[in-house]
Amino acid sequence: MDVIVLIARILFVAIFVASGIGHLKATEAMTGYAQYKKVPLPKFSVIASGILMIVGSISVLLGIWGDLGSLLLMVAILPIPFLMHQYWNEEGEAKMNEQTQFNKTLSLVGGALALFALFVLVPDLGLTVTEPLFA
Repeated sequence: MDVIVLIARILFVAIFVASGIGHLKATEAMTGYAQYKKVPLPKFSVIASGILMIVGSISVLLGIWGDLGSLLLMVAILPIPFLMHQYWNEEGEAKMNEQTQFNKTLSLVGGALALFALFVLVPDLGLTVTEPLFA
């Protein structure tokens, strides 16, 4: 079962590793898009979320305080559906696309929260470097 949980952790963090790197490599382009979406402190938000995604992903992947890493991922992505995918302000196909992105991103928030609970409730999760921080 340890290997299955490790595979799940790898699959879960893959998107955050790629997104975090993207935030840091294409900061200016992403800042422009964040400005367009009226995100407060757009450049800071892009950089901070990228760092949180990378640090949180490494933590979850390696099981170094995976519970904390899960919370870092949740903090990084929780604002995204509400700031970047405001489907209620759109019409037609744009509304459908934004609502899909809103729902998908919100489900990732739920996944991060569930992973936090897993790390805390199953301290001997296996194939981790440390015990959970919040156990």
